[in-house]
Amino acid sequence: MSVVVVTGGTGAIGSAIAAEFAKTDDVVITYNTRWEEAERICSELHCGSVQMDVADRASVDNACAEILKSYGHVDVLVNNAGISQIKLFTDVTQEDWQQMLNVNLTGCFNVTQSLVKSMISRKSGAIVNISSVWGVHGASCEVAYSAAKAGLIGMTKALAKELGSSGITVNCIAPGVIDSPMNSAHLSDDELAELADSTPLMRLGRAEEVAKAVRAIAENRFITGQVLGVDGGFY
Repeated sequence: MSVVVVTGGTGAIGSAIAAEFAKTDDVVITYNTRWEEAERICSELHCGSVQMDVADRASVDNACAEILKSYGHVDVLVNNAGISQIKLFTDVTQEDWQQMLNVNLTGCFNVTQSLVKSMISRKSGAIVNISSVWGVHGASCEVAYSAAKAGLIGMTKALAKELGSSGITVNCIAPGVIDSPMNSAHLSDDELAELADSTPLMRLGRAEEVAKAVRAIAENRFITGQVLGVDGGFY
């Protein structure tokens, strides 16, 4: 039985990833402010939870120390925590830009660096970073988000080379437009329909489909440094 940590575990994709691994493994989800949702998910999945602000290194180090103290080690880390914003580039403030990088990119750096030493010492582990189709192709009015998610792809490829000799795989999942509360909050029904029609499968993705891809790539010990698009063939 593996120990799996999923950051941002209260969102649609994060909770689906937690549910997928909880079928067979010990799962710990992290949350920042949504503790009631974390409690509900943990009650359903019989998993653990810990409060963590991924953009705050002290918060990350304290939470990771708690996880390692409780479970002894971590086999799989899924860096899923993230935020999004739709705004014209000319309207993006310095604060907007910095927050997007702090959560979506530096957050991944913080959590990975805090846990990876325990993986290195065991010569085993899998890290899966959740990027986005927009990190691959870029999106109008989502420049900051696209830049941060593209940074995750670069980090994945470089870290895979550095950690390979320690038996640790590092991969990236780039979801397309997923049927989720976050996307519904930012996009109208017409916009979602247009995006669905832009894929060969002509539909939105499901969080469960992303979760299955995360598990598959984490469990395959001869895949590393890769970016897997779970995007319905988006082009």
